[in-house]
Formats: sequence, C-alpha cells, structure tokens
Amino acid sequence: MTLDLFGAPAMLFLPANRERAVAKARGSAADLVVLDLEDAVKAEDKDAARKAVTAAVSLNWDVPVGVRVNAACEKDMAIALESHCDFIVIPKVEKALTATEKPLLAMIETAAGIVNLQAIARSVAGLIVGTNDLAMSLRLPRIERSSMGFALQSCVVAARAAGIAVFDGVHNRLDDPEGLARECAESRALGFDGKSLIHPDQIAPCQAAFGPSEKEIERARRLVAAASGGAERFEGAMIEDLHVAAARHLLARA
Repeated sequence: MTLDLFGAPAMLFLPANRERAVAKARGSAADLVVLDLEDAVKAEDKDAARKAVTAAVSLNWDVPVGVRVNAACEKDMAIALESHCDFIVIPKVEKALTATEKPLLAMIETAAGIVNLQAIARSVAGLIVGTNDLAMSLRLPRIERSSMGFALQSCVVAARAAGIAVFDGVHNRLDDPEGLARECAESRALGFDGKSLIHPDQIAPCQAAFGPSEKEIERARRLVAAASGGAERFEGAMIEDLHVAAARHLLARA
C-alpha cells in the first residue's frame, strides 16, 4: 500500500492491545490508523501490546496502518520494522531522525522539538503535534490552544517547507462534538492536513471539517471556468494564476 498522507485527514489512535478497539478501527472510516504502544498502554501491559501489534497489522486493512513506539525503545522499533505496518510514529522527537526502511512520522511534543523543527521535518514523512505534552513542556497553566499558536503555526510552516503532511493534536473531550468541529475547522484554517483522533465517533466531524464544502467547490468550478489568464476580475475580487491553481487543487481534493 502506498503511503499518501495528503487528503487523509482523520488519523485514529488506539491501544494496540485492545482487540475490540482494533476491530472497530478496521470497520471505521478512518483515513489512517495508529496502533499505540506508548501513552495509551499501561506499563504492565506493554509486552502484551507488543505481541498484539504484530498480529493486528497483519490483518487486512483498507487504510495505511502505523505503530507508535515508545521513545528510544529498541524493542519497539525492532517489532515495528519487522511487522507489516505502513509507517512508524516516533514520540517526543527533538532532533532529525535517521531514515529506516519504513516511513517515519515525528511527534512534536516539546519546546526543543519546536526549536529544531526544520531539521526534523526534512528527515521524516510527516509531523504530528502532540498538544497535550507540548502544553506541559511550555508550562502552560492549562491546555489552551490560543497559547500554542506560535508552536502550531511553526509546525505547519516547517512541514510546508519540507513538502510533507502535518497533523494537529487531539481534542480530548469525547462528549463535545461541537467543540471538536470548531477545533477541526481551526486546524484547517491554520493549514494542517488533518488531525489526531482518539475515538471513531470523531472521524466524521473531522473529515467534514477538512473536506471542502459544496459552496467552496462550486465557487472553485466557477473560478476555473471564468479564468482566462493573468490578473482579472471575478465576482467582485481580483484573481490571477495562483488563485486558479488553488481552485484546481481544491477540486482535486474534492
């Protein structure tokens, strides 16, 4: 399976040792799935999770499946590299990573990771912002996205400069669909390609927020049809070739 992180906004994380969660994920509409060996697994369950992840990634999946390893854990890396997973997620990355035979996604979760973003982005296939740990690293009194604006935008800028995809952090509340929708819309407005999710119920709102609306699609079609080259007037605004290119990109995504 070819790993294409663009146009795949819903990245679902789940514990590798939960059979029911794995079964739900396989039947879900997630665009990407990450089987977790790190934060979602208790210390006493790590060994069982390592055994479970090998079996889980060997199942038939319709989407790319990755494994999040524990930082600096050679055993986890060996298992992930030997498995049938499509990519590996590395947590708490603070410097450029050494390439492996599988694509690596770096989680940016510390102040040091933000400082070294450019080097990190050039060494991986994608970035994921770990907003919970990042808030702690920045010593924020609470997980407040407005206080992380510089860090979030820096991740987007580094990803665009490196030509890779970038995913926003999780929305922690499971009983807050309106809050999730607002946060996803904000993520898209900031330039993120998608968002980390922690429950299948979050998939549909995420995909709806990151996908172009019918209004956007219709306007893009009209713009492409009307454009004749160079600077010109369109529906009360000035457009040029870059606007046409953006409209074509939006239609391709749709």
